[in-house]
Amino acid sequence: MSTAMLLLIQLSVIAYALVAGVFLAFSDFIMRSLAHTSGNGGVEAMQVINREVFRWVFMTLFLGMAAVSIVVGGYAWVALTSPASLMIVLAAIVYLVGCFAVTVVCNVPMNEALAGKELSSGAAQSYWLETYLPRWTFWNTVRTFASTTSAVLLLFGLLWLTQSQSQ
Repeated sequence: MSTAMLLLIQLSVIAYALVAGVFLAFSDFIMRSLAHTSGNGGVEAMQVINREVFRWVFMTLFLGMAAVSIVVGGYAWVALTSPASLMIVLAAIVYLVGCFAVTVVCNVPMNEALAGKELSSGAAQSYWLETYLPRWTFWNTVRTFASTTSAVLLLFGLLWLTQSQSQ
């Protein structure tokens, strides 16, 4: 394995874990805290968060890891012959399906629906409490588990690969 690919895989373990940490924070306490705000405070805060996320490091990491997952998974599929390659490929697939695809199919449509709600309307609060909070948090928790699983699989695949190469 080239030094560049080894470094990319090592950095990917960290990146998967960082993405998982952000998702964990939302599922663990941020959404619960926003649910306890008065009036439409939670709706407004989440609308702002959903606009601001596009401007920061997290989105680069989140989207970048989708591309990196394809590269790393493809490399493991084509170039590696050890059993560790399966773990690396699975790490990539779990991220792409359980994190990236879930975001595109589940969380983003809810974010867009929330963005279209007028804060002064009762519909915003109703959507927030009855639909957005429980469903968005559920799918976010799926993303948390997927990105965590990807980090673990990639780490174990990397360890297995480096141990088999050193023998």
